Amino acid sequence: MSSENRNADDIRRKRSAKAAKKKARKKRNRIILFTVEILVLVALGVVLWGVSKGTQVDKINIEIEQNPELESYYEQVNASSNEEGTGKGYMQVALFGVDSREGELNRNTRTDTIIIASINLDTHEVKLVSVYRDTYLNLGNDSYNKCNGAYAAGGPAQAIQMLNMNLDLNIQHYVTVGFRGVVETVNGLGGVEIDITSAEIGYLNDYQYCIAEDLGLSNYNEVTNTGVQMLDGLQACAYCRIRYTAGDDFRRAERQRTVLTQMSEQAKLCSASTLVTIATNAFENVSTSFDLDTILELAAEAPNYTIVGSEGFPFTEYRSTGTIGSKGSCVLPMDLATNVSMLHEFLFGVEDYQPSSTVMECSERIAADIAPYIGQ
Repeated sequence: MSSENRNADDIRRKRSAKAAKKKARKKRNRIILFTVEILVLVALGVVLWGVSKGTQVDKINIEIEQNPELESYYEQVNASSNEEGTGKGYMQVALFGVDSREGELNRNTRTDTIIIASINLDTHEVKLVSVYRDTYLNLGNDSYNKCNGAYAAGGPAQAIQMLNMNLDLNIQHYVTVGFRGVVETVNGLGGVEIDITSAEIGYLNDYQYCIAEDLGLSNYNEVTNTGVQMLDGLQACAYCRIRYTAGDDFRRAERQRTVLTQMSEQAKLCSASTLVTIATNAFENVSTSFDLDTILELAAEAPNYTIVGSEGFPFTEYRSTGTIGSKGSCVLPMDLATNVSMLHEFLFGVEDYQPSSTVMECSERIAADIAPYIGQ
């Protein structure tokens, strides 16, 4: 082979290698974007970047059975997810924030936060619904108590079963995060912009002190002013825990959804390298059921996703509170079936939804259990 031919071959190889690197880098950036635009959007989705790299992120396989009564219903719902009726449908993700400072992400800990993220894969719209942690529901095993006990008893699988059984949902995936994961991810994003009221400052700083102590952090930055401001990770985590102002736990759940929404907005401003750093720091503090195939399937559309709605369950019109004997103070679904119908209208636009026989049985049992305590 002549020197000219060898040089030509070398040039072609270099160009091919350069193109391959460029393609790989482009693909990697798409995965990073998906990670943050979708699942940071719905609670620390940076974990998915870890899954895609095959790292030590805590990926748990769970098997969730769908209620046979709902199979045809979800076929119709998914088919109507866009105007043409030929869409990919909805993905429902359970987001759990656990009362765990270190480890214990998969059992033996109660869920401080329960949020359902409904993602329309065709319109790229995301809706968030907080299920109040003290809501009196079937725990997925025909025992009735505060719904946050399901995760403590059976981990994410039982918690998802609890949500599906009581709400006629078809959740198959989850993301769970502890306190440190929230702190490190918000810090990595550069903070979140939150409007702080005078009633919140004292509680926010008190919670900062407690969380810093639990996580072994040497100091924290007190919030001293009201108004819109950038909160760091510890401040944001503390803000999510405030429950003693007007609105109690209902307002706290709203704060949690606000932080998620602001995390989404901040993520859109970050570079790819920043997002990789965030993911690396979050690895040991997140557990999920997502796999690489799901990530790659959705990655291309990631930048287009937007949170378009936020609610709490049970809905204001059909909920109350009361002390249910030894089970303590609970959020009471006043007619679970009606609440479920309203939920399906909010999530999927289905009017006059008729709950399954399972939900009707749960609704009747809850009504009977709480009747003696109403009005006390």
